[in-house]
Amino acid sequence: MKFAPLVATALALFCLALPAGAQTPTGVWTSSFIMEGEPKYPDGFPHFDYVNVDAPKAGTVRLGSLGGFDTFNPILPKGEPADGVGLLFETLLTPSLDEVSAYYGLLAESLQIAPDYGAVTFRMNPKARWHDGQPVTAEDVVWTFEKNIELNPDRMQYYANIESAEVTAPGEVTFTFNQTGNRELPLILGQLQVFPKHWWEGTDANGKQRDIAQSTLEPPLGSGPYRLASFDAGRTITYTRVEDYWGADHPTQIGQNNFSEYRIEYFLDLTVQFEAFKGDQFDWWNENSARRWATAYDFPAVAQGRIIQELFPQDYANSGLMIGFVPNLRREKFQDQRVRQALNYAFNFEELSNTLFYGQYERVDSYFFGLPFRSTGLPEGEELEVLESVRDLVPASVFTEPYTNPVGGDPTKLRANLRTALGLLTEAGYRLEGNRLIDANGQQLSFEILLNGPTIEPVAANLVTNLAQIGVAVSLRTVDSPQYINRLRSFDYDVTYAGWPQSFSPGNEQRYFFGSSTVNEEGSQNYAGIADPGIDALIDKLVVADDRATQEAVTKALDRVLLAHHFVVPSYSLRTSRIAHWDRFSHPEPLPEFSSGFPTIWWWDEAKAAKTGGAR
Repeated sequence: MKFAPLVATALALFCLALPAGAQTPTGVWTSSFIMEGEPKYPDGFPHFDYVNVDAPKAGTVRLGSLGGFDTFNPILPKGEPADGVGLLFETLLTPSLDEVSAYYGLLAESLQIAPDYGAVTFRMNPKARWHDGQPVTAEDVVWTFEKNIELNPDRMQYYANIESAEVTAPGEVTFTFNQTGNRELPLILGQLQVFPKHWWEGTDANGKQRDIAQSTLEPPLGSGPYRLASFDAGRTITYTRVEDYWGADHPTQIGQNNFSEYRIEYFLDLTVQFEAFKGDQFDWWNENSARRWATAYDFPAVAQGRIIQELFPQDYANSGLMIGFVPNLRREKFQDQRVRQALNYAFNFEELSNTLFYGQYERVDSYFFGLPFRSTGLPEGEELEVLESVRDLVPASVFTEPYTNPVGGDPTKLRANLRTALGLLTEAGYRLEGNRLIDANGQQLSFEILLNGPTIEPVAANLVTNLAQIGVAVSLRTVDSPQYINRLRSFDYDVTYAGWPQSFSPGNEQRYFFGSSTVNEEGSQNYAGIADPGIDALIDKLVVADDRATQEAVTKALDRVLLAHHFVVPSYSLRTSRIAHWDRFSHPEPLPEFSSGFPTIWWWDEAKAAKTGGAR
C-alpha cells in the first residue's frame, strides 16, 4: 500500500495494526497482500511491469509430459490429474513475479484481515464469471473449501487452523481461525483454487449426476483464461484460450495468456520423450540430466539455431528445497538415527560430481537450501533463544555441532566414510559377518530404493555399491509414474528419492511435510514418517511468528533440528533451469526477478517460427 494519500491521523491508526516491519494492514479493505514490506503495485495499477501489453494473441505452445493422466478432477488425493488442468481454475489472489510473497486480488477484489489475525474476509470480484456466464460467488468459495477438507487429507492438514468458512454478507466470505497471530493464513486462503458448485452439483450431458468425490474425464467448467477443448485419454490434451474470458482486462492478467492453444503430449519413456522433442513433436524441454545437457545437444536443430539452450536462474530465485534419499521411519530398521546417518556416509557425492554431473551441481545441506533460512555454524541470537525454549525436545548436538555432509571424492576419503558408517551401524546393533551386515537374529540389513523413472538410477547405484562394501544389501526398484505416485501416497517404500519445496514464507505447510499429525495421513508429504515433539513445537512457533526476524530464527532452528535427526541423505541441486526450446517464442525483457514466466508471459513470434520451420 502507498501511505502518501493517508492523513497523519489515519496513518498513525494504520501503523498500530501492523506488527514490526510493514506488511498488509489489518482492519481495512485492501486489494493486495504481502507478508513483509509494502506491495510494489498500488490500488488501480494498470498491469505488472514485466509483461508486454502488446504481445500478440496467437499460436500454439506444445509441452511434453512423462506418464499419463486419468482424471480432470484436481481436488482428489488419488489418481493422476491431467497436466494443465490448473489453466481452467483461478484463485482468490494471484502473485506477482517480481516480488516476494506479494499477491493481488483476482477472483476476490479485496480482503480484510482481523486486527488479531484471527479471521480474514474476501470480497468477491463482481466481474468474475465461469465459462457458462454464471458469476463466481462466495458460496462457490465456501463449497470449494469444505470439499477440500472433506476429500483431501493433505488439504485438511494444510487448513488445520481454519475453524470455519461462511458467507457473511452478499459477495463476501469469511474464514475464521482457531488461533490468532498466524500471519500466513490469509495468504494460504488467497491461494485457494475455486471450483463451480453449481456445475459439480449438476448433471452431465447424459443426465448423470456429477460427483466431485469421484474421478472424471468430463472436461470441467472453469473461470480461467483457457478451457479444455479436446483430449485423447492418457496421450494428449488441448486447451484453447477463452475469447470472452472475464479477466482479460484485469490488471493482473494483461499481457499474459498469449497463446491461442496449449497442447500437452504424454510419453511413457524419458528417452522416447527426448527424441520426440528433437523431432519437433513438442517445443519445450526442461533438462534434468547433467550428462544429457553436456553431451546430447549436438544434433542439427541445435547447430542450426532452431533449438536454443538457455539457463534461467529466475525460476529458483524465490524458492528453496531439500531433496535426496528418504528412509521411511515407518519401517523399524530406520527408526534408529544411527542407521539413517550411516547411509549419508555411504553417499559419495564428490565422485558423482566428477564422473556424472559435469560439475553442474551443489550438494544440498539444508531443508531450506537456496533461501536465507538455511542454518549455518552454531545457533546464536534469537535462533539460540528459540532452541533453548525446546532444549528438552531436540537433539543436544544442535547446540554444539553444526551440520555438515561427509566429503568423499577419492578412495581414501571413501574408505574413511565407510568405516564411520560401519561404526554407526555397529552401535545400532549390527555386526559384519563375512560380507553380510546382520542383526542379532542373523538377518542381513537390506532395503529397496523406490525410484520414479530411470533418471536417478546412476545416482542411487552409487549408494548401492558403497553400502555393499560394508555388507548392506540394497536393491533398486524403478516404476512408472502412476505406480510411483500411488506407492508414495500410501508410504509403500523402504527408501525413496523425494523432496520438499520451500518458499520465502515457510509456515503451515511444514506440518504436512514434517508434522506428527500427518505421519499416518496417506497422501501427505511426510515422506520420512516424522513424528517428533520437538519438531512439532518448532512448527507451532513458526506459524505464529509475528515478524520476519522471528520467522527466520524459528525456521533456522527447525532446519537445524531436522538435519540433526538425519531424516534424509541430501543429494544435489542446480539453482537454475536448464531449458532447450524450439525458437518460436519471445518474452519480455527483462524477465521478472522470480520466474522465467514461461509460458504465461511469453508469446508466439511468427517471424521466428517462420525461420525455425514447422510453424503452427
